[in-house]
Amino acid sequence: METVTACTLDCPDSCSLLVRRSSTGALHIRGNPRHPVTAGFTCAKIKRYLRRLTSPSRILTPLLRQGSGHRPISWQHALDLCAEHLQELRQQPQSILHVYGFGDKGLLSLASKFFFNRLGASSVRGSLCDDAGIAAWLADFGSLDSNDVTDLVNAHSIVNWGKDLSRSSIHLAALVRRARQRGARVLTISPGGDGNRVFSDFMVRLRPGTDRFLAAAVIRLLFDRQKIGQRLPSRSRNWQLFRSLILQQSAAQLAACCGVELQDVEQVYSFYQNSEPTATLLGWGLQRHRFGGENVRFINALAFLSGNIGISGGGSYFNISSSRNFNLDFLTSATDSSPRTLLLPRLGREILAATNPAVRMIWVNGCNIINQAPESGLLAKAFAATDFSVVVDSFMTDTAALADLVLPCALVFEKEDVVGSFLHNYVNYARPVVKPPETVRSDYWILSRLGARLDPPVHLPDAEDFIRRALQSPYLDTTLEELRRTGYARAMHPHIAFADTGFSHPDGRYHLPSELHHEPAAPEEFPLQLLSLVRRHFIHSQILPEEHRLPPTIWLAPDSPALAGVDTSRPLYLVSPLGRLRVTLKFRQGLHPQVVIYRRGDWMRLGGGINQLISSTVTDLGETAAFYSQYVRLENG
Repeated sequence: METVTACTLDCPDSCSLLVRRSSTGALHIRGNPRHPVTAGFTCAKIKRYLRRLTSPSRILTPLLRQGSGHRPISWQHALDLCAEHLQELRQQPQSILHVYGFGDKGLLSLASKFFFNRLGASSVRGSLCDDAGIAAWLADFGSLDSNDVTDLVNAHSIVNWGKDLSRSSIHLAALVRRARQRGARVLTISPGGDGNRVFSDFMVRLRPGTDRFLAAAVIRLLFDRQKIGQRLPSRSRNWQLFRSLILQQSAAQLAACCGVELQDVEQVYSFYQNSEPTATLLGWGLQRHRFGGENVRFINALAFLSGNIGISGGGSYFNISSSRNFNLDFLTSATDSSPRTLLLPRLGREILAATNPAVRMIWVNGCNIINQAPESGLLAKAFAATDFSVVVDSFMTDTAALADLVLPCALVFEKEDVVGSFLHNYVNYARPVVKPPETVRSDYWILSRLGARLDPPVHLPDAEDFIRRALQSPYLDTTLEELRRTGYARAMHPHIAFADTGFSHPDGRYHLPSELHHEPAAPEEFPLQLLSLVRRHFIHSQILPEEHRLPPTIWLAPDSPALAGVDTSRPLYLVSPLGRLRVTLKFRQGLHPQVVIYRRGDWMRLGGGINQLISSTVTDLGETAAFYSQYVRLENG
């Protein structure tokens, strides 16, 4: 017998799943064939995730720091310690820092926000992921909307700006494949080194982080050849300023800024100038540069000015909010005070610089923040400087290893929840299919029991009540009982976003960008641009210790000038101004010669951890970590 459940990992596809237990007790997973987007298949990441449930490395009891290691303690002792420290700091609640991540995107994982909001604790702002693109989207359209992703199959052409369809979203890849089967042409624009060739009819390779110049070059051709619809200027804001900005440079000059030929610009232009609809896909990587928000804004402007917004088969796709279909007003309605926020991409510096009050206690759940944030070494020092740190996790990650107290939590498939998606318009029900180990507790249980120990107490709603409240949304017509029965429900959003070019800004117009910033050249002593990209089999740093393959692998183009003077037969190190990391070198045909690729997520304490080499640069919009603006070099040991 198969059980309907759902994946709550930090993945856009948010799959509805069928799980079967064999006679030997092993779990077997497949995609729910009745779900309109999951469509009967799922990815290697969630299948591999099953190993986490029974891994010998899993933490099964609370662990308290003792010397350089940790010793097991009871839950009662662990919760009493947490309550003692929280109670002591309640007179200065901003000395408590809550760091929340999206390692689990279920609704109940948001309870920690509710809990620490009630305390008035400090929290983090900014992003390690996608807020630059989100801020750009809001600046352009006024809301984070796009066509229903299933409309992609109606596209005549698709332009993929940097999304690795072989690794990041297999259901988006399936929709692109279906569109091609129906005759759509696909163009991929990227620095190379990805798995997009099998999904593409044409490829354009550019210098990473310069997508805005290529989009601007194509827009220049639209201006020069009078291909912009007569109605669009009146449906936009900043028209004259934007037009003047574009006309300052020729298409050839703009092409040179991103390292492509004019014929490449013509190739992209051929996709956007025809009367048939062209859909635009935006990868998250292009907004993780210093001017990442600007990259997104100019690509959106190209989609708008070519007449491809507000129509079936067109549209621009980046991200939708996975929580937009839920009513989450109650998460902040009970805030006791206005919390202080620390900037996430610079969290190590922010913690060490915090005064009035200083950060004395840190609570981390849902992320391996030491591993995932820039300047990991400095962040580790900041952790060590606090009086007491608590990490809720199931494995001794880089962050857990530095904690004073580690609280083991239940994993996917071990708890009930409901999850949204940042790809499609369905919410899915996650039914528990196995019991967690006897000494492991859910995040929700931990906070509920902890809150009851405080004076005055911090009461969380019952878990079911928490879900029921969230489902009371104008976008949903379902109940928890119905979700338990069906496994999923569709949220009510227009199939086509911004139909008839009606946008969500108060003036109803599309807002064009007004600046186009120069892209700095690589420093002479650090000639390689570091792209720390996603993996095929793991999400973020959810890699078991026994699954690590070290030293980490990097990929270079065979013709990379960075190889000059380096002996590849000797030990190799990747070096930035922040430090060096031992690596193994492989070559990748088609990769931009000024680029080095590193597949992120491996742990610093095991010999990986690329973020210890990445400085805390922040994007132009959205306060996002500009991971891909880091330059490095390769040298021998």
